[in-house]
Amino acid sequence: MRSKLFIWLYLFVGFAVAQQNKNIELKFSSSFGADAISLNDIANFVSRKDSIEISAIRFYCSNIQFLKAGKIVWEEKSSYHLIDIAIENSCKLNLSVPQNLNYDEVKFNLGIDSLTNELGAMGGDLDPTKGMYWAWNSGYINFKLEGKSSKCKTRNNEFQFHIGGYSFPNNALQVIKLPISSPEKISVNIDIAKFLLSINLAEENHIMSPSAKALVMAQNIAKSFSAK
Repeated sequence: MRSKLFIWLYLFVGFAVAQQNKNIELKFSSSFGADAISLNDIANFVSRKDSIEISAIRFYCSNIQFLKAGKIVWEEKSSYHLIDIAIENSCKLNLSVPQNLNYDEVKFNLGIDSLTNELGAMGGDLDPTKGMYWAWNSGYINFKLEGKSSKCKTRNNEFQFHIGGYSFPNNALQVIKLPISSPEKISVNIDIAKFLLSINLAEENHIMSPSAKALVMAQNIAKSFSAK
């Protein structure tokens, strides 16, 4: 009898807590300048007299927080999400927050923090089979961009940027904080054209390990995010 009462109370409390929460959708998308872009589309990079084909955009979004007037008012526990533009469901995160929560900014890490990296390969979105893990001494790939450019003097005009690294002085993790206008549905976009403007693809088209160049590139990637 006592065990049944405990179960009933557990379910009642869980239901009551659920009623006090609401779901917020955090959606990620990509664009090429002002235009939406789908993988394997051809985008004309007019200012560079180049044509770009993007075949992969993948990155880790972790440690999601909501802020009000610069102060943290909510944060997600065990917050690790692999965003893959090719997989629509991975780009939509449903976050359960208190019903009366007020916030005006979203904050998250682009990549995986040093402590998690030092724990080694893990499961879920952090599983090495996801293709976003190098090795114990290099850790996770924070951001992956692959495609083709008519400017690339490589085989099949391909470029590959696998950006990561968690050890000093090349810790590539970036903290992104963005003001939001709609607290119920947040749209975060990465502008690939803005990022590529920081690169000369004819000379720089292949980064596959932690380095000083990868760190600079990570900083430029972070500047290419915006929210509405």
